Order: sequence, then C-alpha cells, then structure tokens
Amino acid sequence: MVLRKALLIPFVLLCIGESSTLRAQSTLAATPPMGWNSWNHFAEHVTDADVRTAADLMVSTGMRDAGYVYVNVDDTWQGTRDANGELHPNSRFPDMKKLGDYIHSKGLKFGIYSSPGPKTCGGYEGSLGHEVQDAQMYARWGVDFLKYDLCSMQDPMRELTAKNNGNTDAAFKMMIDAFRKMGDALKATNRPILYSLCQYGIAEPWKWGPGVGAQMWRTTDDINDTWGRMTIIGLEQADLAPFAGSGHWNDPDMLEVGNGHMTTDEYRTHMSLWALLAAPLLAGNDLSKMSPDDKSILLNKEAIAIDQDSLGKQATRLYQRGDFSVWTKPLADGRVAVGMFNTALDSRDVALDLNQIGFAQGATLHDVWENKDLGRRTGIYSRNISKHGVALLILSR
Repeated sequence: MVLRKALLIPFVLLCIGESSTLRAQSTLAATPPMGWNSWNHFAEHVTDADVRTAADLMVSTGMRDAGYVYVNVDDTWQGTRDANGELHPNSRFPDMKKLGDYIHSKGLKFGIYSSPGPKTCGGYEGSLGHEVQDAQMYARWGVDFLKYDLCSMQDPMRELTAKNNGNTDAAFKMMIDAFRKMGDALKATNRPILYSLCQYGIAEPWKWGPGVGAQMWRTTDDINDTWGRMTIIGLEQADLAPFAGSGHWNDPDMLEVGNGHMTTDEYRTHMSLWALLAAPLLAGNDLSKMSPDDKSILLNKEAIAIDQDSLGKQATRLYQRGDFSVWTKPLADGRVAVGMFNTALDSRDVALDLNQIGFAQGATLHDVWENKDLGRRTGIYSRNISKHGVALLILSR
C-alpha cells in the first residue's frame, strides 16, 4: 500500500494480556482466513463493478469452493462525512449495502478497509473519532471483515516519541488503545466481523493483538510481486509459530500469485511457504486473467489443506544452511508437512533427515506439487530442487 512506512524506532513491549474479547471473538477465523483483496491488482482504481466481477469469478473459477470466501475492498472507497459524521462512499461505490448484498448472494463474505488515523494510506477518510459510528455503519452494510491500517496515526506516534526523548512506550500505548477502540466497537455491533490489524509488526502485535479483539495481524511491512521481497517476508517468520492458532493468526501480507512478476516455481514457493506458515490466504490478482499455472497454485487442494489444517500450527524452521532451508508443520492427523526450499540462483540438492522430525522408523512421502507418492523412505531424503523452487511434502508413518 502506498505511503506506508514502519516506525524505524526500537520498542519496548507494552504488556497487554488476552482478555474476554479474545474469548468472545474466538469463533471467528478458526482456520486462517481465505479470500481476495482488491489492492494488489486494482489499487486506488478499484470500483464497485470490479468487486462484483471478482465475486462472480471467485465462484466460476472454483475459488469459493476451495475456501476463498472473503471479498475485501481495500483503500480508496471512501468519500466524505456529512454534518452528522456519517461516512459516505465515493462515486466509484454508489451503494455499499447493495454491494455487500451482492457478495453475500454469491455465498461469499464482504470485507472493507479503514484506518485508526484521520486518513488512510491513500489520503481518504479514516476512522479517528468515528470508531463506534463507523463500526455500526459496517454492521448495517453487512461487513464481515475489517482491515484496519495504521497509516496516518504514525505521525502523532513519532511526535509523541520525540517529546519523550525517543522512548516509545507512550506512542505504542496510543497505537494499541486506538486498535482496541475499534475492536470494542466491532464487538458492540453484535455482528461477527473479523478484525485484521495492519500495522506492519510494530510493537509485536502477535503478543497484544488478541487482547484488542483481533483475529489476525500483519507481522511485516508490505509485500510486493518480487522474489526478493516475498522471500524476505516469508523466511523471517520463523520465530512466530508460538503465537499462531485457532482464532489468532500471524499475517505476512497478501498473496501475489498471478500478478506476473515471478516465475511459476517462485509462486509455488510463495504458496508453499504461506501454507506452512498457516498464513491467511488472500489472493490479490486479476481473477479474469488467471493462467492454468496460477489456478493450479491457488487451487491446489493439498496446499490449501496444509494451510487450513485444524491443528492450527504454524511451521517452524528445522534448519537454514546458506540458500537452503527446511520447514516442518505438524498436522492434525499425525502427518507432517515439510517444505524444502532452494533460494539459490541454480538448482541444488537439499537434504532432509527424517530422524530429526520424529520419523526414526521412516516415513511415506507424498509430493504436493507433483501430486505423486514417493514411497517409503528412511534416514536422509535428498532432493534436487530447481532455482527458487520448493519441494512441498506430506510425511506419514
């Protein structure tokens, strides 16, 4: 998203425990949310017609039936507030209630976007001072998902930090209080609205996000459709596994699969890593122009099943050796999903020691992307993996 910059200042965690809000909202996002978001492809040009077309295509392409159910309108839908403070959409969105009704008629869910600051990242109206009013409006529109983006609140946070001689405690309390205010407002609507924090991992939201009513929170700054940015984001999630689980998910940002600037192998790596991380799967591509490879990646049932596994565990990194890494994710039925990643500029052999992941007596291996059983293996399993490629495996006893 444009105009976003994380606060480049050290932080001291403000200790905020889980609250009754977490318990009340825990039925939302039992598994990582799946859907589509308008920003990565349409950005500030998105229209009501674009969103309706996306909803249609989510049905016709099979995405809805694969689990992608949220249709999320990102920034720049907002118009102006009237004399009573009521926010109206701009001319590109003539009737948000009717848009939500259309999305719901397709068996899908309706998502929207705002900010705790006075302005959004694109310079449109934020929710500062109107949190309760906006939450009630979302409920009337039938909104099912709110992405709440820090954006312009960062300026007063920086000013407060400067006044406190670089101490960030007050600034972070301001931020957390702002996210809590909207979380409480959403809860008060009595409508189950999934609450997604977008504040780039500032002040470790995985530790306080559940306490303000959120079901997911960004752990990084923005992704883009490049190999370098995707891998930097995905591979830095290794220490966050303890904070993921049913109703509360780490979010390394949206999927870029199908946006055209990575290879098929790189997009498979992207999808594999996000699935292992139990990350929300929010596609951001032009659904009308999906290639067969795009569909095979986004609709791969086994990759999706790894992401959506009911045990709710996020993968941990077994080891990193230069350009190679191996990640493991336990599954609810006792199997283990394994990702063997090669980030090198040429094909390389990557080894997996089955003993290290609890298969001392060997394992039966299944390759997800090749949809092929690899038979029974013991000891060290070695695999040649292409440049920027992955072997995504499911191991069973």
